[in-house]
Amino acid sequence: MIRLPPFEYRAPKNLDDAVQLLAQYGDDAMLVAGGTDLFPNMKRRQMTPKYVIGLNALRELRGIKTENGNTLIGAGTTLTQIAQSPNLSALATAAGLVSSPQLRNAGTIGGNLCLDTRCNYYDQTFFWRKAIGFCMKKDGDVCLVAPGGNRCWAISSTDCAPVAVALDARVRLVGPKGAREIPTSALYRDDGMDYLAKARDEILTEIVLPRADGLRSTYLKLRRRNSIDFPILGVAAALRLAPNGIVEHARIILGAIASHPVEAKDAEKILVGQKLTDDVIAAAAEAAYKPAKPMDNADAAYAWRKKMVRVYVQRALEELVNR
Repeated sequence: MIRLPPFEYRAPKNLDDAVQLLAQYGDDAMLVAGGTDLFPNMKRRQMTPKYVIGLNALRELRGIKTENGNTLIGAGTTLTQIAQSPNLSALATAAGLVSSPQLRNAGTIGGNLCLDTRCNYYDQTFFWRKAIGFCMKKDGDVCLVAPGGNRCWAISSTDCAPVAVALDARVRLVGPKGAREIPTSALYRDDGMDYLAKARDEILTEIVLPRADGLRSTYLKLRRRNSIDFPILGVAAALRLAPNGIVEHARIILGAIASHPVEAKDAEKILVGQKLTDDVIAAAAEAAYKPAKPMDNADAAYAWRKKMVRVYVQRALEELVNR
C-alpha cells in the first residue's frame, strides 16, 4: 500500500478564509476539493504539501444557476452533477466521460479544469521514478520524452477543458488581490510544468458559460477502455449554423495531444462560410490533423494517436450535422 505523506489539513468555513489560508501558507499549501487528482499525486510523492486546504465544505462553490442568460457553475460542483445536467450540452458529455462513477461523485468541475498534466515518465511511484532517473517535472532536470530539449512535454488530460474553451466559457479567480475573470483559453499555458495561468494564491471559483444561442456542441474521447482511463485524444467541437445551413461560427479544440488544449484554427477557417458537405468536413478534419503533434508519453503509439485526430474530428462534425 502506498501511503499519503504527512500533512496538516485545514477546513476553511468560507471562501475568504480559504483565500487567507492559501496566502498565509504560500508554497507549502495546496487546495483540495474532490481529491481525485491531488491525493494519488501525493501518494506518488509528486506533490508533498505541508498543508492541505479543503474546499469541499464551501457551499458558495457549488451549484448551477442562470444569470442574464449565462450559466454559472460553481467550481465545487461535482462531475456527476454536471453530467446529469442536459442543458450543459457537450460539457455534460465530457464530465460524464471522466474516469468512473465513484470518482465523478467526488471529483469537481474546477478540479478537472485544473488537472495536473500527465506523462508516462511522471505518473509513476517514487521508487519507479527514482530507478530510471527523475524527470524535469519532478526532482530531475531532463524531460525523458525529449531529453535534448529544455522544456517539459507532459500533456493536458482534462476532458472538460477542451469543451469549456470550445464554448467560449470564462473562469472566475479569487485571490488576495481580489477577483478577476478570464477566458478559459487564457487559463492554460503550453508548458507541462507551469501549465496554469492561475496564480498560486488564486482559487478558481466559478465557470461562466455564455448563452448558447443555437450553438451545437459535442465531445468525443479516445482511450483504451471505456471507463477509468484518461483521454489520449479529446475533440470538442462547437458550431452555429444559419437557417440556410451555412456555418457562422466554428470552434474545434483538441485535448490530450499537448500541454494545453489546442485550437484547430485552420480547420475552423475552412468551416466558416460553408455548408457542411462531406468534402468540407473531410477538408476540416485534414486541416486539424496536420498540426497535431502528440508525443510518445501516453498510452498507444503517438503516430496512431495523430491519425485518430482526423478520424475523431470528422466524427464530431458529422455528429453535429446529423443532430
